[in-house]
Amino acid sequence: MAEVFNWQINRSMTYPYEEARPQRQAAAVFDTNKCIGCQTCTMACKTCWTSGHGQEYMLWNNVETKPWGSYPLAWDVRELQLLGPQSWDGGTYTGQTIFEAAPQGERNVAWKPTEMDYAYPNRGEDETNVSLTGKRYHLKFPHDMWFFYLPRICNHCTYPACLQACPRQSIYKRPEDGIVLVDEERCRGYRVCFEACPYKKIFYNHTTKVSEKCVMCFPAVEQGIQPRCMRNCIGKIRSFGYLSRPEEAREDNPIDFLVHVRKVGKPLYPQFGLEPNVYYIPPIHVSSNAFLTMLFGPGTRGAIEAYRAAMHGEDRELLAALLLAVSTDRIITRFELVGDRVDAWAENGDQVVSMPLRVPTVERAPFDPELDVYRYNFT
Repeated sequence: MAEVFNWQINRSMTYPYEEARPQRQAAAVFDTNKCIGCQTCTMACKTCWTSGHGQEYMLWNNVETKPWGSYPLAWDVRELQLLGPQSWDGGTYTGQTIFEAAPQGERNVAWKPTEMDYAYPNRGEDETNVSLTGKRYHLKFPHDMWFFYLPRICNHCTYPACLQACPRQSIYKRPEDGIVLVDEERCRGYRVCFEACPYKKIFYNHTTKVSEKCVMCFPAVEQGIQPRCMRNCIGKIRSFGYLSRPEEAREDNPIDFLVHVRKVGKPLYPQFGLEPNVYYIPPIHVSSNAFLTMLFGPGTRGAIEAYRAAMHGEDRELLAALLLAVSTDRIITRFELVGDRVDAWAENGDQVVSMPLRVPTVERAPFDPELDVYRYNFT
């Protein structure tokens, strides 16, 4: 086992392969405060990538309701139970990762879902954290009762559990963009990857007898276009681009800005040790700091306060970066706040976005003498 550095847990850890980061890392930031659980992302992915035989049960993209929702059934609860106690000392994880907690002779703690575990993709949908009673009130902040939507895709991890587990070495991480793919010609369907992934985002096709997973729409990404689930998001919660290492972060790169500069984007279950590359802005209405820390690691309350400041107009640069989500089909690599406007550019230098921070409003006179009619103003 090699020693590699995982910046999300702020320490070195063991991993079967030497550290080999890509030239740049494709990454995304999801704003849980804006997700409405419409499943448009799910259907965009489903109709594009998993509409074939043997793929009926597959949801490479899914949206589950937290705290109770899960697909497959109880995926995170089971993984956390296998991992054992987890603890943080400030920003440093002091517990064991799934690689360090592995039983003797195994590479990581793992469990294999059954067919029925995938039969309840909407389990816990819209269920609150507690039973509704007259003694609990939602007219205060943060709420006593809460739930939120958690969209999930493959995290295209820096230290993928699926990759290190495959005995055929049929899973690889592309050096040009960090996207993790399965070589289906090499795959023999042993399903070790299926068992190893703690996020359960790799699937077995019972018809073709090989493993399949989210490909981050790499044919589009290669052309500078965002993945389908990103650009079809109705709530405009998804930001996609390339993430730098913390010490190389650029303030004019929107993904770097959200994750490294303002630190509002947090990884999902960083204690697993995979350094996932999909980040989440924590929900501002959830009262349980313990739950949010378990889910997104330390610093969630700071992320929430920074997000609130942007929404109140106190951090215009962060507001500008957030507004870029789904503002164009193109992958944004640079942005700039110019007065009350945000501009953004694609990698080839094309300006692809120019939009105001606030949508201008016009109040019309109630009576139009030219047409001799009365008009109403709607908001």
